[in-house]
Amino acid sequence: MASKKYLLLAGLLCFIFSSAFSQSVGSSYDVKDTTLIPSKRMPLHSQFLEGSYNFPAKPRNQWEVGFSLGTFNISGDVPTRFTFPSFALHVRKALGYIFSLRMQYLYGSGKGQSWQAAANYYKNTAWQNNGYVAPVLMGDATLTSNVVRYFNSQTLAPLTAITQIDPIFYNYKTVTQDLGVQGVITLNQIRFHKSKTSFVAYLFGGIGATIYETKVNALNDAGAKYNFRNIFAAAYPERKQALDALKDLMDDSYETPAENASNRRPKFAGSTLRPSGTVGAGMAFKLSNKLNLALEDRITIVKDDLLDGQRWQEAAVGDPVMTADNDSYNYLSIGLNINLGKKAVEPLWWLNPLDYAYSEIRNPRLMRLPKPVLPDSDGDGVTDQFDQEQTPQGCPVNSHGITLDTDGDGIPDCKDKELITPTYCQPADADGIGKCPCPDSSCFPKPVIVGGGSCAEKLGQLPSVTFAKGNSLDDDAKAALSTVASRMRNNAGCKVVVIGYCSSNKKEQQLSWDHVNAVITYLVEKEGISQDRLIFNYGQEGGDCNTVDLQAAEADDSRPNTVPAPHPNLRKN
Repeated sequence: MASKKYLLLAGLLCFIFSSAFSQSVGSSYDVKDTTLIPSKRMPLHSQFLEGSYNFPAKPRNQWEVGFSLGTFNISGDVPTRFTFPSFALHVRKALGYIFSLRMQYLYGSGKGQSWQAAANYYKNTAWQNNGYVAPVLMGDATLTSNVVRYFNSQTLAPLTAITQIDPIFYNYKTVTQDLGVQGVITLNQIRFHKSKTSFVAYLFGGIGATIYETKVNALNDAGAKYNFRNIFAAAYPERKQALDALKDLMDDSYETPAENASNRRPKFAGSTLRPSGTVGAGMAFKLSNKLNLALEDRITIVKDDLLDGQRWQEAAVGDPVMTADNDSYNYLSIGLNINLGKKAVEPLWWLNPLDYAYSEIRNPRLMRLPKPVLPDSDGDGVTDQFDQEQTPQGCPVNSHGITLDTDGDGIPDCKDKELITPTYCQPADADGIGKCPCPDSSCFPKPVIVGGGSCAEKLGQLPSVTFAKGNSLDDDAKAALSTVASRMRNNAGCKVVVIGYCSSNKKEQQLSWDHVNAVITYLVEKEGISQDRLIFNYGQEGGDCNTVDLQAAEADDSRPNTVPAPHPNLRKN
């Protein structure tokens, strides 16, 4: 039967561990939720929310109410037996994230049975008063002799043979109740590498009061004493045979009150009352934010040696002395705990006080952050992180921080007195004014072949087009494209590559295509440039996503002038 109980206990433990570790941890509470803060702590919390105090107020937390079942065993002079179930009830309240207080009531029923025979029991009233014969040591001392004799504890007649003594086997059944207050210290809920935990370990200790009543099975169902003479006085290896024989011999009545301190003991409800101290350890496994399972072991120390109804040694035959140690009892249990309370967070021992600090660092909500300052040493509107050159004050630049040179004559627009200098009039002087050739050959000592050289030389450096928003061309972009169209009209044999950037995702690929398409469409529809002179090149790397560069094509460049949209569903009109 005992083995089946152990198997049941092992099965329950497996269920606890499998259930607990399958649960999600959950998230902490919102420190901005003022409904969780008691009114007496609201002034402090208001200072925290306003930024004048660094710490949030402690939130209102729930009460824990628990019920447990377990085994109750007494550590005393008589070997204990496995007994199940006993039970306990408790309420617990957190005073902080580590420390909490718990009030617990325990009802325990324990049994014990010795497997070794005893004979030195005449001072034990439970056996002596039921007619069992034990030896009593009495002496007759004179000046010349000291005669020691053993007498029958019932009749006080001299004992002449050991067979006149009744051997007994100590046993007991004790019903214990205690009520105590314990301080509980949680060991592991402060976590540095996760928000919360689904498992907590704890230690506890406290004081209380214990009442108990112990009885002995000294008589059979007919009211007569047992004859233990045929029970083998076993050594430890043979204890099972002795216990089986005692089980066959004895009933389960426990009819005789065990020895007690009589009228020298405090009582409550007819039972012995003693102060007690409790220590223990446990671990709890979260099933949800409301439920958890606890595995716990507690030891209770009572200043009393009669919890098991026995306090006499076998030494000094006929004149027993008391054993040296008091009794204690142990309660090993499995419990179900429930959190109760509205407008309150979980009990604080389940919360990690570091959770708010780490969350605020990662995603600031109440933190006071300085406004970012991005340096722009030349004041051109492009931060130094992306600025490719130092620009003179007041000069317009492109998205790379490079001074604009619309006509590509090498003179920045801010210093160019002739903003659009035809290519055939270049190179220009220091003021950006070109030197155009005479309209006929009479100005030259020999004929000039207009248009000689490569297209890169003929067209020069072409301006870039920047899109401020969407795919629309602003006035600056249209002016730049007019310059490009003018150069292309003056060099009919040259093609231009229209280059768009970025392709890391579908959105960027389509946006690059839209920008290139907008530039080519404008040159074809507004400036009258033939589309077969424009090479469509999008999705390149090394440039700004909102910028389109134009450059002269090589003579043998045969890339297409039209390309289908890569992701038409993402097109922006």
